[in-house]
Order: sequence, then C-alpha cells, then structure tokens
Amino acid sequence: MNRHDSRLAAVQGMYSWDLGGQKDTVAAISFGWLEGDDDLTFARHLLGGSLENIEQIDSLVKSHLAPNWDFSRLNRVALAILRISIFSILYQKEIESPIIIDEALELAKSLGVEDNCKFINGVLDKISKETRQ
Repeated sequence: MNRHDSRLAAVQGMYSWDLGGQKDTVAAISFGWLEGDDDLTFARHLLGGSLENIEQIDSLVKSHLAPNWDFSRLNRVALAILRISIFSILYQKEIESPIIIDEALELAKSLGVEDNCKFINGVLDKISKETRQ
C-alpha cells in the first residue's frame, strides 16, 4: 500500500460519513483493506483530522463557491476529496501543496468525478495560496 491508497480510504470514509449521517468517527474509519499499519494510521489521521475540523473546512469550501451556488448541491464525492485535501493543506505542512492537489485530482479521476477536476483544482489552489504563504 501507499499514501495514495490511504488517501482513497480516507475519502471513502468521509463519503460514507457524509452520506450515512454517520457521526461516529471510529465507525467511519474501518478500513479493513489497508494492509500496513502506516497506511492505516495515515488514513485514520486524514479522516479523523478532517472530521475534527469539519466546520472550518466546510466554511472554507463555502467561501469559494460562486454566489449563486448552494453547498448542498456539491457532488458528495468531490466534497469528500475537498475535505480531506483541505485538511492536508491546513495541517500537514510537511506535504507540499502541489502534491496534495495532484493527489486530489488523481482521486477525482479514479472515483469518476473528473468533471469536477477544474473546480477541485481551483478551490484547493486558492486555499493553498491563502493559507500557505
């Protein structure tokens, strides 16, 4: 396994949490298919940290939406990718922003939301520039 798989697991957990109304972080972080302890730890860190900071993260997403666009209309997979990636931008300073953004775009393509790539790229790029000066 690798960090990409860990990010994928975290996005899947976020999506599950969001759709199921699952407010139990532990239940959302059951990734039986991850093979290594490091992978599992990284996935749990991404998802747990994102959920702990969900209000701040969602506020940032909302602030980057077009004035006539409602948050509830966002594609839920794209939103899960944004939430995990914004957490990384804000709290994982050791990972360079271009790497985080590239990973987010790869996840979007692999999860079938490539039509959201421009949106995801734009939001993450702006947040990165605003928060990592």
